[in-house]
Amino acid sequence: MTLLTFEEADFVKGCVNLAQPRLGAEVTFATDDFFADKSRLIDPADAVFIPGKYDENGKWMDGWESRRKRGEGYDHCILKLGLPGVIEGVDIDTSHFTGNYPPAASIDACNVVDGEPDDKTEWQEIVPAISLGPDAHHLLRVASDAAWTHLRLNIFPDGGVARLRVYGWFNCNWDARDKDEVVDLAAMLNGARAVTANNEHFGSPANLLAPGRGVNMGDGWETRRRREPGNDWALIQLGAPGTISAIEVDTAHFKGNFPDSCSIQAAYMTGGTDDSLVTQSMFWKTLMPPQKLSMDNIHRFEKEIEDIGPVTHVRLNIFPDGGVSRLRLFGKVEK
Repeated sequence: MTLLTFEEADFVKGCVNLAQPRLGAEVTFATDDFFADKSRLIDPADAVFIPGKYDENGKWMDGWESRRKRGEGYDHCILKLGLPGVIEGVDIDTSHFTGNYPPAASIDACNVVDGEPDDKTEWQEIVPAISLGPDAHHLLRVASDAAWTHLRLNIFPDGGVARLRVYGWFNCNWDARDKDEVVDLAAMLNGARAVTANNEHFGSPANLLAPGRGVNMGDGWETRRRREPGNDWALIQLGAPGTISAIEVDTAHFKGNFPDSCSIQAAYMTGGTDDSLVTQSMFWKTLMPPQKLSMDNIHRFEKEIEDIGPVTHVRLNIFPDGGVSRLRLFGKVEK
């Protein structure tokens, strides 16, 4: 497989990281995590190095690290995704691991709906063994259309990996769900994604779609202070086409920096690219005209919503700038 640069790895910005604890992901097993606990492998924060920090087993490292293997075999760990997902790419990150990174790694996947993999589980290789380097991101495209529940990261023979990012989509089987069910079409767990935003200086628009309320001001989408005319905006692709009947805009933790107001435009889009959506979105229909916002509050709108039929994408406009914690778009899926 060919290693990609961040510019070439479009899945990093175009997909959801399925290996997030807040989405239900968990590292459930490791053959060995003597030096660094397996749970750190999917910590959403970037890995750090703290000089002089040691624990009872040696140097503290921010990632998963096994002891030096003195026999045959190799180490591996198992990652359970929050929901079955289709994977487009991965990042095997060895940041800060220099003299203790694995020389090589591979990734297998399986589909176990109930429980955990066992000795009878059939695994399929989705990333063949590749050479790893020290203190580096290893971005790889995955060629598989199947939905997987678990991944197995194999390291040869031992060592430390800082982070494993798994980029793709949750596989929402809308055909099996009640057509009259009202769902959050902008939920990450329902397959929605943040396409782009004009500015994300203090926080990513992907946070708008995360489950639960924001844990702090950093857990939301926040733009820089605008010093020129205009307003900021973010584009969201819904998990499925649907008709929106209720909207919630949550400014949790944003007190001195919440937007003065917001509006939402929407459209039913087919074809094109993420880049072409930016230009087209300026002319989308108004789903909700400008509404005043207040600090640290959930704002629910129903009667303010225009009847424009089913849509696939929305543009959240904030005036003039600031931070929003969550965006909820409730409606019925168009089947």
